[in-house]
Amino acid sequence: MSEFYEKISPSQRIFLTVSLMVGVFMAILDTTIVDIIVPRLTGPLSTDLYGVQWVITSYMTAAATGILLVEWLESRIGLKKVFLIGLFLFTTSSFFAGRANSLEWMITARTFQGFGESLIVVSAEAMLFSAYPPYKRGLAMGIYGLGVSFAPALGPTLGGWITELIEWRWVFYINIPIGIINFVSALFFLPEHKPKHSVSLNFISYFFISVATVSLLIVLSKGQQHGWFSSDFIVKMSFLSLFSFLFFLLSEMLSRNKLVDPEIFKIKEFTIAFLVYCLLLGFSMYQVFYLLPLFYERLKGLPTFEAGLHILPLALAVGISSPIAGVISDKVSERLPLFIAVVLYLYASFFILPKFNYYTPSWESAFKLIILGIGMGFFFAPITNLALKKLGDKTTLGVSLMHYIRFVGGSFGTALATNDIQRYMWENFQRSTEIQNERILSEFLEKISWLFWIGEKKVKALFYQVEQLHAFSDSFMRTFFVAGLWGLLGSLPIFYLFFELLYEKFIKKRA
Repeated sequence: MSEFYEKISPSQRIFLTVSLMVGVFMAILDTTIVDIIVPRLTGPLSTDLYGVQWVITSYMTAAATGILLVEWLESRIGLKKVFLIGLFLFTTSSFFAGRANSLEWMITARTFQGFGESLIVVSAEAMLFSAYPPYKRGLAMGIYGLGVSFAPALGPTLGGWITELIEWRWVFYINIPIGIINFVSALFFLPEHKPKHSVSLNFISYFFISVATVSLLIVLSKGQQHGWFSSDFIVKMSFLSLFSFLFFLLSEMLSRNKLVDPEIFKIKEFTIAFLVYCLLLGFSMYQVFYLLPLFYERLKGLPTFEAGLHILPLALAVGISSPIAGVISDKVSERLPLFIAVVLYLYASFFILPKFNYYTPSWESAFKLIILGIGMGFFFAPITNLALKKLGDKTTLGVSLMHYIRFVGGSFGTALATNDIQRYMWENFQRSTEIQNERILSEFLEKISWLFWIGEKKVKALFYQVEQLHAFSDSFMRTFFVAGLWGLLGSLPIFYLFFELLYEKFIKKRA
């Protein structure tokens, strides 16, 4: 029986690529573009900053739980219909999110929007991978990687432009015309693709993994607000997550109909890619994605749109290098662009980002991000191609698990960055206070007060703000460095692949 890529013409393949990538780009863009408008939602939704954080949390939890349904839906209705349902949910929910006047309304809309996103990204990647012959799948994943990596990097720029020049509601409304056009064209011209194998859904396992995932993501997103394990709420949610994971494992062990086929982890390339996606992408890169807008807005004091412009060189570098990495992956091997990606990313993580502070010129830092962007761009296509190339009829399951661990790992990364930057700031502030000589400081403040005709209390307040600014600046440097350490840990499997390749080509050949 012929493969899917053999059944479609070149023109169909081009349309399929464009249609799927528009959907993916739109969906993934929403993960970071909404972060920009969160502070502006407190008034319209009649809530505080902690309440409005549920706008992000509800989206993440719905997307993470929806991802694990895609393989079952694919076997029932095919990937085209899964993509269309996701597109319909996402576009419709965008309209209701834009119309929201209460927190409950917005959370409901964002929940359906997150579920729609999960259907879009998994079905699109699985279909795109299957639509290209094996010798062009690196290019296909390079194109997909462009959306996965370029969209979140572009989010702050576009979100800042929309909120400053139009209104925050248009962050959601902009999805509607694009979604409608894409839905109608995909409905008539996107080719059907339904796999040969049949999958039954294990509802018990799915229930337990959903409860475990939702409670874990709530712990990670709300832990800082509630004081982590000093809060009864966080402790209870942590226990709920832990026991739900245990019951999920028990259900999988006892059931013949497994939600996640454990055989997939016996494929070495997939397991390595899975670990790299969790640690390098989730625990490290997501910290960088989270920290950079904060660096420009909170530390450098730039307006939202200007902050986005400073991240634009990073986004462009990612977008340009991602398809190049895909071509190299096809022509040579996935391991070469992966090694280049790791070297560039670790160089940026240890020798560029930790030097970013309050005194770093803004545009100088922006152009230095190009090296980081090339490293990120060279990462997505080869790691995805490596993960999926030997999966066969388990491709959709593999895609689902990769996106699932992206959400979970990314939530861990964001939580770590949030916690570290606060902790390091107060550690730095306390350390600077402890080493001060009270007499010399008092004399210095008196001189400042006398020279500039400023009251003693105002001088002390200004000095306190300067101390806090320096402590905040140093906390970014330390947090970027720690994110690099997670990146180094996540890079170890890639170094293993590279040295394995060297061994096979040189040492084994000589022997």
